[in-house]
Amino acid sequence: MTAKVISGTAVAQAIESELRQEVGDLQAKLPSFKPGLAIVQVGGREDSNVYIRMKLKAAANIGIEAEHIRLPKDCTQTELLEKLTTLNESPLVHGIIVQMPLDSDHEIDSHLITDAVSSQKDVDGLNTENEGRVAIGDFSGFVPCTPAGCVELIKRTGVTIAGKSAVVLGRSRIVGTPVAELLKWENATVTVCHSKTQNLSEITKTADILVVAIGKPEMVRGSWIKPGAIVIDCGINPIPDASKKSNQRLVGDVAYEEALKVASYVTPVPGARAAVAAQLASASPEALAPIAATQRYRDSRSQKPKPIAKLAEEIGLYPNEVSQYGSTKAKISLSVLDRLQEQRGGKYIVVAGITPTPLGEGKSTTLLGLVQALSAHRGRNAFACMRQPSQGPTFGVKGGAAGGGYSQVIPMEDFNLHLTGDIHAVTAANNLLAAQMDARIFHELTQKDGPLYDRLVPKIKGVRKFSPIQLRRLQRLGIDKTDPDSLTDEERSKFARLDIDTNKIMWRRVVDLNDRYLRKITIGQSPTEKGFSRETAFDISVASEIMAILALGTSVEDIKERLANMVVALDKSGNPVTADDLGVTGALMVLLRDSLEPTLMQTLEGTPVLVHTGPFANIAHGCSSILADKIAMKLARESGFVATEAGFGSDIGMEKFFDIKCRASGDLPHCAVIVGTVRALKMHGGGPPVSPGLPLHDVYVQENLELLSKGLCNLGKHISNGNKFGVPVVVAINRHGNDTQAELNLVKLFAERNGAFKAVICDHWAKGGAGALELADAVIEACERDSHFKFLYPLDLSIPEKILLIAKEMYGAGQVEYTDEVLQKIKVFTEKGYDKLPICMAKTSNSLTGDPAVKGAPTGFSLRVSDIFVSVGAGFVVPMCGEISKMPGLPTRPSIYDIDLNTTTMEIEGLF
Repeated sequence: MTAKVISGTAVAQAIESELRQEVGDLQAKLPSFKPGLAIVQVGGREDSNVYIRMKLKAAANIGIEAEHIRLPKDCTQTELLEKLTTLNESPLVHGIIVQMPLDSDHEIDSHLITDAVSSQKDVDGLNTENEGRVAIGDFSGFVPCTPAGCVELIKRTGVTIAGKSAVVLGRSRIVGTPVAELLKWENATVTVCHSKTQNLSEITKTADILVVAIGKPEMVRGSWIKPGAIVIDCGINPIPDASKKSNQRLVGDVAYEEALKVASYVTPVPGARAAVAAQLASASPEALAPIAATQRYRDSRSQKPKPIAKLAEEIGLYPNEVSQYGSTKAKISLSVLDRLQEQRGGKYIVVAGITPTPLGEGKSTTLLGLVQALSAHRGRNAFACMRQPSQGPTFGVKGGAAGGGYSQVIPMEDFNLHLTGDIHAVTAANNLLAAQMDARIFHELTQKDGPLYDRLVPKIKGVRKFSPIQLRRLQRLGIDKTDPDSLTDEERSKFARLDIDTNKIMWRRVVDLNDRYLRKITIGQSPTEKGFSRETAFDISVASEIMAILALGTSVEDIKERLANMVVALDKSGNPVTADDLGVTGALMVLLRDSLEPTLMQTLEGTPVLVHTGPFANIAHGCSSILADKIAMKLARESGFVATEAGFGSDIGMEKFFDIKCRASGDLPHCAVIVGTVRALKMHGGGPPVSPGLPLHDVYVQENLELLSKGLCNLGKHISNGNKFGVPVVVAINRHGNDTQAELNLVKLFAERNGAFKAVICDHWAKGGAGALELADAVIEACERDSHFKFLYPLDLSIPEKILLIAKEMYGAGQVEYTDEVLQKIKVFTEKGYDKLPICMAKTSNSLTGDPAVKGAPTGFSLRVSDIFVSVGAGFVVPMCGEISKMPGLPTRPSIYDIDLNTTTMEIEGLF
């Protein structure tokens, strides 16, 4: 008999055609994307050169840009590792092949080298992680390339592998061992032979399938082969041949002419081209997955957090894009947005609530339950984006802002305390600006123009020059000079004096704690301040405009510009004085550098959570950062989901999410989730007050359909609010232990009859993601609808017109009242162009009205605006409705009584 030659060329062409289509489809979606493959070679062995030429040709045929990186023979192990690190971190390289063997003059640990290649770019499949997966039958990662090619060649003969006897000659990591594993998982009975095997030729004669990878020219003779066997020869060996121009020719590990007379199928030499194509076939979809939207991160349900580096890898982050803070949290580099700039984002979901009780209704819990259901249970890429909790509520009152949802992000203690120090950075930056402002006021009051100017622009080593930030001030003043000595006396005075009106200072110091005694203080009472004292106050850190800027900035440059534009006071002529005028913008950026990046954490079920910024919703816009949402949407891919929170009810956080955050980001939401509880609706129906630390009244723990029915109007108003923005509203009814089925069904029926796309009873607090499966399905269905999103108001309306529209449409008010002082401020803001900014209403979260005692959903009431200010850097005007304090106080019995550190285990107790 004469064996059929397995045409490596034909097999390669078929595979290449399939891959060419795959790469073409990808590039049609991302026109500027170019898949990159790096082939690293040390030295110049001829057999390696042959393989590399085949790989380069196959890559070109497929449409992959392959770079051949040849390192000299004197390359050291350190130099090779440095090169691999560069390739691992490069966003332009999606696959890496290290050609073996390494032809170096120095000793190099090949195992160390193959493990140095990122498992996400390991086209060879030789990283221990990828090899381990193959060993247990997990082919979700990279499959070793040449072995995959061998199996592909066997399959293309049409012969069934299952049940056959397979013998593999050689046990190398590159071919022998992995091909044996692959054949095993194809259900062949596999024998592995090596240099110590006895009676080798007798064993090979038993093989229906014989794979040879031993690196010895023509060692396997025809007499070693079972008649009718399939023979796959992986060897390429140069032997002397004077008839050739190169004085050598290539032969395999099998005596080819002899094998032709015995086998049924045999590969020619060199027969690696199909293996190369199969290598690229298996590698390309995996290597391009982070771009092609096919990557699905793996997750595990466990209360013990997985290593954060592992989670980062699973969601598609590169090692150089992650800065670990211990093993359970990490910062994500904003460079991810550059790498994935053409990646289409996932579906965008906002989670808000009805008007809550002081205990909170589980909005954050629902957010996390939804994401866990989408990810761990429905197999979708899903991210939760959350604000960092303030330490004020953590040590003040349990529930609400420091409620149950925040105990489901692990490690919970880190999440609710210092985390990665972002709030502390905001505190430091805010207070540095305050310190510089007061110091500047003092120095202007105590110095004449000449000495003041000389100290602001001193001579250093005989040279005087303006700093870049001082040059910007000169430009704003219309002084077109760069030489400090060339300014006239008038120009020097104009430059040096900010002339801040101490009665019109808007900037306050902050601290991230509840402290009622800081609501009004006097500063400057030391004799060193020479009697220049003034009254001021502290705000809580999350109320700082700097926090809002971090949350609303769309890039580092945008954040810097917003910080520069912050107005801290007015001068004596009524002109704004900015952070840039005080020369502090650059210093603020330095303090905030690490806090510009979101923090990666995880839920109890191992799904990703991006934590960034923490503005309150009743005194700021109440949403996590735009940058965190954008990173999450890119990582989630087009078919994934990103759920983000908006503080308190739809009237506060959700309205600001739509009209402020979405306007700034340009990202359009697909769905709104409104969270409600039977408890809160009973309160709105006339139930007695709900107070933290006190037992619930009987009406809240016993069935009371009449009381519940009276409070359903509040839920109806919040559904209506969501529908006014043109997005489908899904109502999540957060089940509590005392709720009866009749009560839950009543709420569900009311919601579905009053504008909700779907209403779902959820049990995620008790069951995690499994308790929110119906909610996840409803959200998926809602997001498949066409979006008809619209803003509530255009920016070209006047400030009073925008306030009235919000008050009527979101709160149900009939009219808005203003004090004379507020009307005067509105006039000034309009003159300065601030009337074109969006509105950020500061209002109680405990009522749709401005009075926290009023429950339900009243209409026609009058909303009183008692004060108004502008956050120019953040980019919004803030009307203050009713008595709103930006510094909470501690209650009679704060949570601090229950919090302690176990000095034996060093575990925190009583935080929740």
